[in-house]
Amino acid sequence: MKSVAQLSARLAYATMCATLAWGVLIATGWAHKITGTQGLRNTHMVLATLALAFGSLHAICFTLLKTVDFGLLKVLVPFANGGLVRHALGIVGLELMMAIAFTVGLRKKALYRKWLRFHQMAYVAVTLTVVHSWFGAIANGNLAILWLAGLTILIPTATIAIARFLPPDVLMRLGMMEPEPGFEPEPTGGGNAMDVSVDNHRCHRYGVCQAEAPEVFQLIEDNRLTYERRPSPELYAKVRTAARSCPMRAIELRERVR
Repeated sequence: MKSVAQLSARLAYATMCATLAWGVLIATGWAHKITGTQGLRNTHMVLATLALAFGSLHAICFTLLKTVDFGLLKVLVPFANGGLVRHALGIVGLELMMAIAFTVGLRKKALYRKWLRFHQMAYVAVTLTVVHSWFGAIANGNLAILWLAGLTILIPTATIAIARFLPPDVLMRLGMMEPEPGFEPEPTGGGNAMDVSVDNHRCHRYGVCQAEAPEVFQLIEDNRLTYERRPSPELYAKVRTAARSCPMRAIELRERVR
């Protein structure tokens, strides 16, 4: 049972990092550029399901170990019956991930912006679980394995996650993003203006555009997308980011001569 607990922990660690990395690649549109495929969210859901399954198996194994006193209460409640900090980090991280997974179905029913803020807590959950994994490896004498395999997985995951929050101009300077072809409307209001259109046949209402430019794009109660066709110049940068991030490439920007 101890070997199952160790194996499930390592698989949970790997699939958790893969889930985060792939989610960022989809949200930013980079996955489309890498694979040339539009619909990739099912892969993200499969990875997330595997991460939760392996994490849950890892927790259940502790209740079955005869060498340690780890009852169900101690697995579910942080610091219960003298639980350690490293245990609490894993419990909170796993339970937060489960809460995020259960609320995925509420995306179309709840206020999208509030749902998105909660969904972004996955970054916190992954951080807590990674720290839990490293502390556990130190306590159990398995740090060498994490130094080799753990860092190999963690470094690209952390790099992709950090890049998610960098502005487009920084990513272009780093060579991680190519400049958008075509016109670049002046942010100060000079030069040509921008017209926005959305292909309703390609749009799958994922809401990534609203996350990037909520002043322009909004999903309303009946799951329709409304948007400002002629945004103000100070929003041009956000609109370009939203168009670049759309997984389905449904947003088109056109030049409008003043």
